[in-house]
Amino acid sequence: MSADAFIFMGGTFDPIHNGHLRTALEIKEWAGVEQVYLMPARAPVHKQAPGRTSEQRLMMVKQAVQNEAGLNADEREIRTEQPSYSLLTLQSLREEFGPDRPICMVMGMDSYQTLPSWHGWHQFTDYAHLIVVKRPGYELPEEEVIAEFTQQHKTEKLEDLFSTAAGRVIFHELTPLGISATQIRGIISRGESARYLLPDSVYQFILENRLYGLDDKQG
Repeated sequence: MSADAFIFMGGTFDPIHNGHLRTALEIKEWAGVEQVYLMPARAPVHKQAPGRTSEQRLMMVKQAVQNEAGLNADEREIRTEQPSYSLLTLQSLREEFGPDRPICMVMGMDSYQTLPSWHGWHQFTDYAHLIVVKRPGYELPEEEVIAEFTQQHKTEKLEDLFSTAAGRVIFHELTPLGISATQIRGIISRGESARYLLPDSVYQFILENRLYGLDDKQG
C-alpha cells in the first residue's frame, strides 16, 4: 500500500519466536510495505526485567530475520539510555521522520486492552497509528476507557493509515499461532527441545550461549 510507511513491532523478544515472525510477515504483506521492523526493548517497563541482556535479545532478533528481506531489526530502544516507554519511542520516531510520514505501531489485543496502564497512552495516536492484531473470534475491548478511545480513533480502511501520518486504530485478524516466549523458556529450562517454535538460528544461539537454564550436558 505504501512503501513510505514505517511499521514496527516492539517487545521483549525473550526469545523471539515464530509467532512474532509470522505476525510481522503477515502485517508486511497485508499493508504492502517493503519492511516491518522488530524493535526489542532495552528495559521493559510493563514486564518483569528479562533475564537475558538487551544485546543477547537484539542478537536473537537479528539472527531470526537475517534470511527474510521483509523483516528487519531496529536497535533504537536498545541503544538509548532512556526507559523503554512506547511514548518516548513514538516521539523519537516522529522527530526523526518528520510530520508527514505515516508511522504504525503493531501490538497484540492483549496489550491494547491494558493501554490505560501505559505511560502517556492517550498521546500515542498523536504520533502514530496503532495496528492491533487479534485472533479469530476475539472481541473488541468493552472496558469503558479503552472502548471510548477505540470509538474515537477506529478505522476499518487500511488506506487511512497511509493517507495521514497518525491518529488511527485498526484491528487486523491474523493466523493464530499458540506460541509464547514463556512457554519456550520453560521447555528449554526442562531440557526439552524448542525446535520448530522458533527459527533454528535463534535456537542455535540459545544453545551456544547456554540461555534459559541450559546445563552443560545439553547440545
